[in-house]
Amino acid sequence: MKRALPFVIIVAVLAAGLLTVVYLQRPTTELPTTPPAPTAGASPSSAVNPGEPGAEPPHAQGNANAPVTLEEFGDFQCPPCGILHPILKQFEGEFGPTKLRIIFREFPLVPNHVHALSAARAAEAAGLQGRFWEMHDMIYETQKDWHEAFDVRPIFEGYATKIGLNLEQFRRDITGEIVERRIFLDGKRAHSLGVQGTPTVFMNGREVPFESLAPEKLKALINNELATHP
Repeated sequence: MKRALPFVIIVAVLAAGLLTVVYLQRPTTELPTTPPAPTAGASPSSAVNPGEPGAEPPHAQGNANAPVTLEEFGDFQCPPCGILHPILKQFEGEFGPTKLRIIFREFPLVPNHVHALSAARAAEAAGLQGRFWEMHDMIYETQKDWHEAFDVRPIFEGYATKIGLNLEQFRRDITGEIVERRIFLDGKRAHSLGVQGTPTVFMNGREVPFESLAPEKLKALINNELATHP
């Protein structure tokens, strides 16, 4: 037994080292499926990094001179993004376009989410016909219906028809250069800002901690920002 003890210790040390390596190599592009409870005192980072410009014009709702701008980097297949969607819709109505501006940036997490890029293309193609937000909302609100589908193309084409798009143009645009360019530029902006997962939200250029995306916490941050920028 005494002779075997050194070998047991060596094996235990090697196993611990292997587990450490595995832990450090875990992917960091996805966030938990539900937001954690808010942390008291959490607030947007004070650092402001202008980053790359992203796709222009951005998809935005609210006045350009609104005192508070929320810029979301989202993935249509990301469950936490689906949770955040109705929260932002609620705040859009509560604060109104003169106080709150919301910008959406494409950041599909591929290959983790196999349909994320297709969904981003569908939304951008709808945007070329002036219906980005209608497609954006429909894709998020039906996320559970399509996220495990084998082929999402007919599903998104059905959405395009439902919101009144020219289907032939939609089919051309969804694989067109303009759509690909917009997604690429939003991704370039995301990387320049250090975005690694979704949803990532910036308030007036400062990143909001993930735990502060819970409704009551985010609302408090918006009100605090409005108080300092009347």
